[in-house]
Amino acid sequence: MQSPDEYGHHLFSTPLGTCGIAWGPGGIVAVQLPEADAAATRSRLLRGVPTACQQGEATADGGPLPPTVLAAVQGIQALLAGQPRDLREVPLDMARISPFHQQVYAIARAIAPGQTRTYGDVAQQLGSPGLARAVGQALGLNPFAPVVPCHRVLAAGGRPGGFSAGGGALTKLRMLEIEGASLGGTLPLFGPLGEPR
Repeated sequence: MQSPDEYGHHLFSTPLGTCGIAWGPGGIVAVQLPEADAAATRSRLLRGVPTACQQGEATADGGPLPPTVLAAVQGIQALLAGQPRDLREVPLDMARISPFHQQVYAIARAIAPGQTRTYGDVAQQLGSPGLARAVGQALGLNPFAPVVPCHRVLAAGGRPGGFSAGGGALTKLRMLEIEGASLGGTLPLFGPLGEPR
Protein backbone atom coordinates (compact mmCIF):
# COMPACT_ATOMS: atom_id res chain seq x y z
CA MET A 1 0.00 0.00 0.00
CA GLN A 2 1.22 3.50 -0.86
CA SER A 3 2.01 6.11 1.77
CA PRO A 4 -0.97 8.42 2.48
CA ASP A 5 1.45 11.33 2.02
CA GLU A 6 1.83 10.28 -1.62
CA TYR A 7 -1.59 8.85 -2.54
CA GLY A 8 -4.94 8.79 -0.84
CA HIS A 9 -8.48 10.04 -0.59
CA HIS A 10 -10.54 11.70 2.11
CA LEU A 11 -14.16 12.68 2.73
CA PHE A 12 -14.91 15.94 4.54
CA SER A 13 -17.91 17.98 5.65
CA THR A 14 -19.00 21.24 4.03
CA PRO A 15 -22.14 23.39 4.31
CA LEU A 16 -23.45 21.65 1.15
CA GLY A 17 -22.76 18.13 2.41
CA THR A 18 -19.93 15.59 2.30
CA CYS A 19 -17.27 16.31 -0.31
CA GLY A 20 -14.30 14.16 -1.30
CA ILE A 21 -10.73 14.70 -2.42
CA ALA A 22 -8.08 12.36 -3.89
CA TRP A 23 -4.39 13.10 -4.33
CA GLY A 24 -1.11 11.77 -5.67
CA PRO A 25 2.51 12.96 -5.89
CA GLY A 26 1.60 15.48 -8.63
CA GLY A 27 -1.15 17.19 -6.62
CA ILE A 28 -4.91 16.85 -6.32
CA VAL A 29 -6.23 14.29 -8.83
CA ALA A 30 -9.96 14.70 -8.12
CA VAL A 31 -12.47 16.60 -6.00
CA GLN A 32 -16.07 15.52 -5.62
CA LEU A 33 -19.00 17.71 -4.62
CA PRO A 34 -21.71 16.10 -2.46
CA GLU A 35 -23.81 13.28 -3.81
CA ALA A 36 -26.87 11.72 -2.12
CA ASP A 37 -24.78 10.38 0.78
CA ALA A 38 -21.14 9.86 1.79
CA ALA A 39 -20.96 6.41 0.15
CA ALA A 40 -22.17 7.83 -3.18
CA THR A 41 -19.70 10.72 -2.89
CA ARG A 42 -16.82 8.29 -2.25
CA SER A 43 -17.89 6.03 -5.12
CA ARG A 44 -18.06 8.88 -7.61
CA LEU A 45 -14.79 10.41 -6.34
CA LEU A 46 -12.89 7.19 -6.89
CA ARG A 47 -14.16 6.56 -10.43
CA GLY A 48 -11.21 6.98 -12.75
CA VAL A 49 -8.58 8.00 -10.17
CA PRO A 50 -5.31 6.06 -9.96
CA THR A 51 -5.62 2.75 -8.10
CA ALA A 52 -3.13 3.93 -5.49
CA CYS A 53 -5.58 6.70 -4.45
CA GLN A 54 -8.32 4.12 -3.90
CA GLN A 55 -6.39 1.84 -1.57
CA GLY A 56 -6.86 3.73 1.65
CA GLU A 57 -8.96 6.50 3.03
CA ALA A 58 -7.36 9.11 5.24
CA THR A 59 -9.58 9.63 8.26
CA ALA A 60 -9.49 11.91 11.26
CA ASP A 61 -8.04 9.09 13.41
CA GLY A 62 -5.72 7.85 10.66
CA GLY A 63 -3.23 10.68 10.96
CA PRO A 64 -2.96 14.14 9.50
CA LEU A 65 -3.58 14.94 5.87
CA PRO A 66 -0.62 16.08 3.76
CA PRO A 67 -0.29 19.88 4.12
CA THR A 68 -1.33 20.69 0.54
CA VAL A 69 -4.39 18.43 0.84
CA LEU A 70 -5.36 19.95 4.19
CA ALA A 71 -5.04 23.45 2.69
CA ALA A 72 -7.23 22.41 -0.26
CA VAL A 73 -9.89 20.93 2.06
CA GLN A 74 -9.93 24.06 4.22
CA GLY A 75 -10.16 26.27 1.12
CA ILE A 76 -13.11 24.29 -0.28
CA GLN A 77 -14.87 24.39 3.10
CA ALA A 78 -14.35 28.16 3.28
CA LEU A 79 -15.59 28.71 -0.29
CA LEU A 80 -18.74 26.65 0.30
CA ALA A 81 -19.33 28.59 3.54
CA GLY A 82 -19.41 31.86 1.58
CA GLN A 83 -15.84 33.12 1.86
CA PRO A 84 -14.53 34.57 -1.44
CA ARG A 85 -11.82 31.96 -2.12
CA ASP A 86 -10.53 31.42 -5.65
CA LEU A 87 -8.50 28.26 -4.76
CA ARG A 88 -5.91 28.98 -7.48
CA GLU A 89 -3.16 28.01 -5.03
CA VAL A 90 -4.38 24.39 -4.96
CA PRO A 91 -1.96 22.23 -7.02
CA LEU A 92 -3.81 20.05 -9.51
CA ASP A 93 -2.40 16.95 -11.19
CA MET A 94 -3.52 17.31 -14.80
CA ALA A 95 -1.47 14.44 -16.22
CA ARG A 96 -4.68 12.62 -17.27
CA ILE A 97 -6.36 15.77 -18.65
CA SER A 98 -6.29 16.62 -22.37
CA PRO A 99 -4.55 19.86 -23.44
CA PHE A 100 -7.89 21.39 -24.54
CA HIS A 101 -9.54 20.63 -21.20
CA GLN A 102 -6.50 22.05 -19.41
CA GLN A 103 -6.97 25.32 -21.32
CA VAL A 104 -10.67 25.45 -20.44
CA TYR A 105 -9.92 24.74 -16.78
CA ALA A 106 -7.23 27.45 -16.65
CA ILE A 107 -9.74 30.02 -17.93
CA ALA A 108 -12.38 28.86 -15.45
CA ARG A 109 -9.90 29.09 -12.56
CA ALA A 110 -9.34 32.75 -13.41
CA ILE A 111 -13.03 33.61 -12.80
CA ALA A 112 -13.29 35.28 -9.39
CA PRO A 113 -15.84 34.14 -6.79
CA GLY A 114 -19.19 35.83 -7.36
CA GLN A 115 -18.44 36.41 -11.05
CA THR A 116 -19.70 34.41 -14.02
CA ARG A 117 -18.86 33.89 -17.69
CA THR A 118 -20.69 32.04 -20.42
CA TYR A 119 -19.55 29.02 -22.40
CA GLY A 120 -19.30 31.43 -25.33
CA ASP A 121 -17.05 33.80 -23.35
CA VAL A 122 -14.66 30.94 -22.59
CA ALA A 123 -14.73 29.82 -26.23
CA GLN A 124 -13.93 33.40 -27.29
CA GLN A 125 -10.93 33.42 -24.92
CA LEU A 126 -9.77 30.22 -26.58
CA GLY A 127 -9.92 32.04 -29.93
CA SER A 128 -12.93 30.29 -31.45
CA PRO A 129 -16.55 31.18 -30.57
CA GLY A 130 -17.62 27.94 -32.25
CA LEU A 131 -16.10 25.96 -29.37
CA ALA A 132 -18.86 26.85 -26.87
CA ARG A 133 -20.33 23.33 -26.94
CA ALA A 134 -16.88 21.76 -26.51
CA VAL A 135 -16.26 24.10 -23.57
CA GLY A 136 -19.51 22.87 -21.97
CA GLN A 137 -18.48 19.26 -22.50
CA ALA A 138 -15.04 19.90 -20.97
CA LEU A 139 -16.61 21.53 -17.91
CA GLY A 140 -19.10 18.67 -17.64
CA LEU A 141 -16.12 16.30 -17.25
CA ASN A 142 -14.32 18.55 -14.75
CA PRO A 143 -12.84 16.27 -12.05
CA PHE A 144 -11.82 19.19 -9.83
CA ALA A 145 -15.04 21.09 -8.95
CA PRO A 146 -15.10 23.54 -7.17
CA VAL A 147 -11.30 24.06 -7.37
CA VAL A 148 -11.91 24.45 -11.09
CA PRO A 149 -15.10 26.50 -10.66
CA CYS A 150 -17.22 25.19 -13.52
CA HIS A 151 -20.27 26.44 -11.60
CA ARG A 152 -19.22 29.99 -12.59
CA VAL A 153 -19.68 29.24 -16.30
CA LEU A 154 -23.25 29.63 -17.55
CA ALA A 155 -25.18 29.11 -20.75
CA ALA A 156 -26.13 32.10 -22.91
CA GLY A 157 -28.61 34.53 -21.39
CA GLY A 158 -27.57 33.73 -17.81
CA ARG A 159 -29.21 30.30 -17.87
CA PRO A 160 -27.44 27.82 -15.61
CA GLY A 161 -26.76 25.19 -18.25
CA GLY A 162 -25.75 21.75 -17.12
CA PHE A 163 -23.98 20.70 -13.94
CA SER A 164 -22.79 17.16 -13.34
CA ALA A 165 -22.62 17.27 -9.53
CA GLY A 166 -25.39 15.85 -7.39
CA GLY A 167 -28.44 18.11 -7.52
CA GLY A 168 -27.55 19.31 -11.04
CA ALA A 169 -28.33 22.91 -11.96
CA LEU A 170 -29.95 23.54 -8.57
CA THR A 171 -26.60 22.87 -6.86
CA LYS A 172 -24.87 25.13 -9.38
CA LEU A 173 -27.28 27.96 -8.61
CA ARG A 174 -26.93 27.35 -4.87
CA MET A 175 -23.13 27.61 -5.14
CA LEU A 176 -23.43 30.86 -7.09
CA GLU A 177 -25.80 32.25 -4.49
CA ILE A 178 -23.38 31.33 -1.69
CA GLU A 179 -20.74 33.33 -3.57
CA GLY A 180 -23.10 36.30 -3.94
CA ALA A 181 -23.39 36.10 -7.73
CA SER A 182 -26.34 37.98 -9.20
CA LEU A 183 -28.01 36.38 -12.19
CA GLY A 184 -29.81 39.11 -14.06
CA GLY A 185 -31.15 40.87 -10.97
CA THR A 186 -33.59 38.07 -10.13
CA LEU A 187 -34.78 37.25 -6.63
CA PRO A 188 -32.57 34.89 -4.66
CA LEU A 189 -33.25 31.25 -5.40
CA PHE A 190 -33.40 30.36 -1.70
CA GLY A 191 -35.22 31.90 1.24
CA PRO A 192 -33.56 33.06 4.46
CA LEU A 193 -33.23 29.58 5.94
CA GLY A 194 -31.85 28.00 2.77
CA GLU A 195 -35.27 26.65 1.78
CA PRO A 196 -36.23 26.82 -1.92
CA ARG A 197 -38.68 29.59 -2.74
